[in-house]
This record gives sequence, structure tokens and C-alpha cells, in this order.
Amino acid sequence: MSNDASVAIERVRNIGIMAHIDAGKTTTTERILYYTGHTHRMGEVHEGDTEMDWMVQERERGITITSAATTCFWSDNRINIIDTPGHVDFTAEVERSLRVLDGGVVVFSGVEMVESQSEAVWRQADRYCIPRLAFVNKLDRVEADFEQTLAVIEGQLGAVVVPLQIPYRDEDRRLIGMIDLLRRSLILWDAESKGARYDLLPVPDRMEDEVEHYRETAIERVAEIDDRVVEAYLAGENVDGPAFHAALRRGCIEHGFIPVLGGSAFQNQGIQPLLDAVVRYLPSPVDVPAVCGVGSEEVRTASAEGPFSALAFKVVTDRYAGRLVFVRVYSGRVTAGGHALNMSTGKGLRVMKIFRMHANHRTPLSAMEAGDIVAVVGSGEISTGETLCAKSSPILLEKIEFPEPVVFIAVEPRTEAEQRALIEGLGKLAAEDPTFHIRFDKETNQTVIAGMGELHLEVLVRRLREEFGVFVHVGKPQVAYLETLHEPIEVEERFVRQVGGRGQYGHVIIRLKPLPRESGFEFTDPAKESDIPRAYRAAIEEGVRETLTNGPLAGYPLVDIGAALIGGSFHPVDSSELAFRAAAAAALHKAFSKGSFGLLEPIMEGEVITPGDYLGEVLEDLARRRGEIREMRSRETVQNVFVSVPLGETLGYATRLRSLTQGRATYALRVTRYGVVPEGLRDKIIRSRGY
Repeated sequence: MSNDASVAIERVRNIGIMAHIDAGKTTTTERILYYTGHTHRMGEVHEGDTEMDWMVQERERGITITSAATTCFWSDNRINIIDTPGHVDFTAEVERSLRVLDGGVVVFSGVEMVESQSEAVWRQADRYCIPRLAFVNKLDRVEADFEQTLAVIEGQLGAVVVPLQIPYRDEDRRLIGMIDLLRRSLILWDAESKGARYDLLPVPDRMEDEVEHYRETAIERVAEIDDRVVEAYLAGENVDGPAFHAALRRGCIEHGFIPVLGGSAFQNQGIQPLLDAVVRYLPSPVDVPAVCGVGSEEVRTASAEGPFSALAFKVVTDRYAGRLVFVRVYSGRVTAGGHALNMSTGKGLRVMKIFRMHANHRTPLSAMEAGDIVAVVGSGEISTGETLCAKSSPILLEKIEFPEPVVFIAVEPRTEAEQRALIEGLGKLAAEDPTFHIRFDKETNQTVIAGMGELHLEVLVRRLREEFGVFVHVGKPQVAYLETLHEPIEVEERFVRQVGGRGQYGHVIIRLKPLPRESGFEFTDPAKESDIPRAYRAAIEEGVRETLTNGPLAGYPLVDIGAALIGGSFHPVDSSELAFRAAAAAALHKAFSKGSFGLLEPIMEGEVITPGDYLGEVLEDLARRRGEIREMRSRETVQNVFVSVPLGETLGYATRLRSLTQGRATYALRVTRYGVVPEGLRDKIIRSRGY
């Protein structure tokens, strides 16, 4: 079947492959592409020649950085796959992918089981209500434990698991094959054909009891939601395949059931049943709820006949095609050369080219329609999170929310002449990555870039060099602190000026109060209309918001603060928006000098996985970094240390951990909240900022 073959929308699957770093996600994707006939040789992460990790750095580091999209075909179904990163610094890539997917495959390692980032991705998928399958990988390792992994998925993630297979091993615990529980057959993959061929054999006698136990568990769970299955089960009849598959599909889509399969992607075992399960149990675009417009009653169902609507979820700078925009089409159809409206900007544009993507290769298409995930080149600018729709039937889809950056560094070009190339290169990278911010610091005369972590910024600086030929001097990483108010305070300020014969008058009384963590900023205006007319209130709020971007302690933004306009006065002739904006800003500056303020720091949470021999050194080092140990779990020869630690204390941690454990420990930490900085450290940070 050709890549541009038209497939009924019921036969389309838009899936993401998600996992913790090193669980074998990219290897699994490589095998899927091989068995679906998309590639003719298998790429290996450790050899640096994978299809999906096409960036030089991805191949060198053995990690996925950008979510790459590809399309393959299985049993007359089209599967659009987005391979997402497992590293916490690239959370935006996972977030944007989840927003446009209909289903997911979560890869777990049968050795490490549920790791912190797999739990984080799982929770993100929960938030978007994405039906998913689980694939327990690395079962070729003797220390892998399929049964225990099932228990951990159920216990730690609160999932209802439905096992469809169990591993079959020899006396030395080597993986021989997988047993299909429903069909009661042993699947053996042929090593000579790299697992492309496999045989179905009877279940070995010594496994019969175990197979019946797991088979009953699977059927019992499905019977809970399906009358046909429960009747057959209670009558002692054999539950047939079609009835079971239909019921489990409903359980997966409507009730959050998790069908679980297993194997070893590296050893080419278990991939074809996984593909069968994707087609059988995960939803097509018509099985998921219709998308709704923001602030309107507009709804778009997944049909090529309806009005066109699509969401741009990723922008990449392509060396040949220029600016490529990945879109998920929710409804309708648009041909190459056709017109659309960018509802987010209100501007019309032409869809010049449409491509079906395979990592960084592309196939031109004549049209895109409901259910498609494709890349387009438009005549106008399209950014991440923007809605494209038909001009005749406008709709605005919900934007994708991204976290604020937490680490920043100053970058300088080697020569003055390279400044322009630097700004252009950074601009292109920022267009691709919504968690990458750029600003110019007037005080230090430096360009400052901000991102989600040290690795994130390291990757971007290197891309700047390799893709745009821009070499930069890089400063030390700095933490993005925030400031907050400790106690309520009330301030009053009059702004009275004579400007060119005309007076300017604004008078405000503002009450500031601390809000709970993560509340951001809240403005209320209970002042009487007779004191301050409604026309000036937006200007007052603007004056307050602008002033809060530069706090009194060290110039960091102020958060978790409520401002209430409780009174003031105006002049019928001399008052203006400008005067009230200035009065509000002056009132806040007065509060800055009188009030009690504190510094907040980003706190990271996650786990450090270390061989037991080095546990003492690792714990001692974490204590020095103000780390708080939440929990410790022993697994075979390793210790999982669950910890929360201030971000500022983790700068340079990767190098330190490597040297402490001879490169054998790994960690995955992500910023989850902000906490108050201890007083002694607070003063040190303020002094280092020159305040």
C-alpha cells in the first residue's frame, strides 16, 4: 500500500510511543517501522543509526530530543506514530504530542519497571484522557520480572491491567517466546529473519496452570463491562476472539483498561502482536470525543465532509522546505494550494505544500483530511498551538499550555559581526520550541536564553553551532527564581503632573495580599464607580502587572500575589489612562520599599537510580545539595532513591553523579513546584545579583 493511499478514517490510528529514558522506546519504534515494511534495515540506538532519532545529537547521546512523526501501514490500517522524548528536559515535546494523539503505547522496562519519568508521562496522558496499551520491554534480561511489572503498573499508576501475554523462559531464565493467553499458544520468533517470521506452537505442559490463571484474570476483567463475555464465561463456554477483542476495545477506550503485552524489542520479539493490539484496541479519530471551540458552541466531528479545522502542534526549520508546520487535522479537507484561516491571528493563508513525514524524510500529498497528522508549508506564519480552519466556518481550538523555563544562561557571539546571525538562529529555535525563551538584558548588554534544564540549553547551543554555523561564548547556568509577598499591605499613591499646559491626575489605593502557591496573579477592583470610573481600571491593572515583572529583592518576577483596587479619586478633566497606570506603578514601588517579600526557588522531584555499592556516597551528596529523601526502594542490585531537591543545587549534578558512581547511576528529575529559599541563601542570591 502506498504512503498516499486513502484509508477510511476508521482505519487510522494516531498514536504516541512514550517511556522513561532507556526503556527501549526508540528501539521499539525502529522494529515497528521494519516489520511494517517502512525501512529495510533496523537502526540501533547504541550504533547511532536509528531512523527516528535523526538529529546528530540524538544519535550521539542515544536519546530522543524532538518528537518525530512517521506513518506506516499494518493490516490495511494507517498508523501515524509520534516518537516522543523520555528525558525530562524535553517535556514540551511530550506535552504537544499528547495534545494531538488519540492513543498511546507506553513502553516499560521489565527490569526497572515504573520509573519516575514513565509515571510523569502516564499522568500527562491521564490528563488528556488518552487510551493506551503497555508494552513490557527487555524481557530477554534474566533479571526482568513481567509479573512484578504488572503489579507495579497497577499499584503505582492505579491502572486496571489486562494481561494478553506472559513470557516463556528456559531453566536459565532466557526468554524463548511469548505465550498468547487468549489463543493458548506459544509464539516463537525466527532469529534468522530478524523476527519477521514466527510460529504458533502449543503451550508447554509446565506452563498450563500459569496460562489458565492469567487467562482467567484477563477474561474476568473484560467480563466486568461486557454482557456477552460474562454470559459465556459463567456458562463455562470458550470466550471467542471477536467478542473478547470488541469488549476489551471498549474497556480500553471508555474505561481506561490497559491491555499489556511484552517482549524484547532488541531481540526482535513481541512487535507484531503489539501492532495487532494497536489496531484492535486503540481508538480511531471517530472513537474519541469531538473537539470543541474555545468560547463558542462550535464543535468539529472527525469527518472529511465537515468544515476544515486543524491544530499546529510543532514547527521545524527544514533546510530545504523552510518552515515546516506539523498539524493534526480534526475535520474537513484541504488540498495543496488551497486556502485556510489562521484563527489565532485572524489572517488568511495558502496551504502551499502538504507532506506525509517519515522522521526527516517527506512524501508530498495532494490533500490532507480529518484524522491526518501531516506537515505543511504555508504562505503565512503559523506558530505552535495555532488553529487553522475554513474561513466560512471559523473555530478556535484550545491552545497547548507549556511550562515556564527554569534555567537561563547568557550567550555572546565571538564577534560583533555575528550578532545578527545569533539573533536569527535563536529566533528559529524559539519558533520550534515554546519552552525556549530569549530576552535581551539591558543592564548587562547580553542576550539571555532560558529553557527547561541544563541539557535542554546545551542541546540548543549545539544546534545553533551545527545547523546555523553560529559559535557563542556561554555563561554559567542561572536559576529562574521568583519573588513573592509574605504579608498583606495597603498603599496609596497620587500621580499629579503638569504636562504641556494640561494636568495629569491619578489617585489609587491598592491592597496587596499573598496567595497560595501556584496561584499566579489575581486582580480585583471593588472600588466604587464614583471614586474611579470603570474606564481607567484596565490601565490600573496594566500598571500593576508591568511593575510585578521586576521584584524588589533581586529583580525577579513577583508571583502568587493578589492586588485589589479598593479606592482612589479622579479629576473630570486631568485624569487619563496614562496617569492611572503611573499611579498604580508608583503605589507598587511604595509597597516594595515597605512590604515583606521572599524569594522562591524551583524544586525538582524524581529519582536517582544507583547500584547499592554507591548508595552512601549518593545520599551524602544529595544531603549536601539540600535534598530531601522521600522514599527508597530496592530492586535487584539497584536502589531507587526518590528525592526532592532545589534546582539551583542540581547544576552540574550529571557530572558529579557520574564520578561518584563510575558512570553507573542515572537520574530523572523535573521541576514540580516552587518553595521558599532559606534566609541565609536568599541574601547570598540577592548579593550575587548586585542588589
